[in-house]
Amino acid sequence: MARKRRVEFPGAVYHVLDRGDRREAVFRDDADHRLFLATSSQACERTGWRVHAWVLMGNHYHLLLETPEPNLVKGMHWLQTTYTSRFNRRHRLCGHLFQGRYKSVLVEPEAPGYFATLSDYIHLNPVRVRMVGLDDRLVDYRWSSYPAYFRSARLSGDNGLRVSCYWAM
Repeated sequence: MARKRRVEFPGAVYHVLDRGDRREAVFRDDADHRLFLATSSQACERTGWRVHAWVLMGNHYHLLLETPEPNLVKGMHWLQTTYTSRFNRRHRLCGHLFQGRYKSVLVEPEAPGYFATLSDYIHLNPVRVRMVGLDDRLVDYRWSSYPAYFRSARLSGDNGLRVSCYWAM
């Protein structure tokens, strides 16, 4: 049976995530996190994507991204293939890094509160899996766009919910 085609159109917004093969780590250390961010930044330059929220976990990632052009499939193929190749070269490995097909859920950004709710869901991932303890500050978790949201909200006096975050760390 053939896979369902992904829905792509100009201006689409997606919640994209993928997990390591066999739920293994896709980020072993800070250098891997930086490598993924650099590769993602290159993907954004190639595709014109706007990343509104992101979090990198040990064995998976979440992105809230907007595609001004209908190019999610092409861009995700480049991102995951390129990161896998770089990760494997760095760790002297070969083969798959990610489990199967990445998941992409089409988001209706204008639905009342949904964009903010999804952003919260993405940013709270480190708390849910106890990478950030209840007594710790989420703003100190480096591998998330939340610190940029937090700084933006403090500087502007706004809630910062529609701030496009950049990959630079």
